[in-house]
Amino acid sequence: MARNVIVTGGGTGIGRAAAQAFAAQGDRVLIVGRRAEVLEKAGVPGGLMYAADLATVQGARGAADFALGAFDGAVDVLVHSAGGLGRPAPQVDGADGDPLDAVAHAWNDNFRINTLTSVLLTEALRDHLRAPGGRILFLSSIAALRGSGTGAYGGAKAALHPYTYDLAKALGPRGITVNAVAPGYIEDTEFFGPSMSEEEYRRRVDAIPTGRAGIPDDIASTLLWLASPGGGHVTGQIVQVNGGEMLGR
Repeated sequence: MARNVIVTGGGTGIGRAAAQAFAAQGDRVLIVGRRAEVLEKAGVPGGLMYAADLATVQGARGAADFALGAFDGAVDVLVHSAGGLGRPAPQVDGADGDPLDAVAHAWNDNFRINTLTSVLLTEALRDHLRAPGGRILFLSSIAALRGSGTGAYGGAKAALHPYTYDLAKALGPRGITVNAVAPGYIEDTEFFGPSMSEEEYRRRVDAIPTGRAGIPDDIASTLLWLASPGGGHVTGQIVQVNGGEMLGR
């Protein structure tokens, strides 16, 4: 039976791979993202699309209303792949500029695009998830488990972990599961960009015990399983998919 699936950040990288995977098994898929032109090029067979900034109440509410209209009021699977590194901080001007402005910008921006984008849409749709059988899936990061250099990105992703636990307890009695997937280094995504040097690439891959970078399909396959009947007794978990990168070499 075809399910109603929403994938945020569905225009690129992991989100696109997930949307294509759900569509390939016959599900009805709505991809959501900020850039309509990117969504249009995502190549999701039969997919619907909606452009919105999910870090705003207006954007999240608009996406939720569109989804409920398109899906006759019920959502089976909600995959949160929207996110990324915050935008560079504005330059501090002159001697009177406070460098703490840059710190505040980094933390606010990362929480906005990595935490609020997931929380606002989830709260807008939590009463409309199929019960039993609904699935909520968040994209966390290895950075949430071991740090991200400045703390802002990893902290924003880590904020999804207690939210995952709380939702799993709250929605479990309705037969709805809630999990997060924490990828390690995944190539072919916008997150790292096309300009990584060969030296940096080798450094990252050499730190992975399996000897290769992850790819978006690795994460999409995990999301598919967690959303399947076979994953129905798994909830409140942070599932690491990183080739053993957390273990080091």
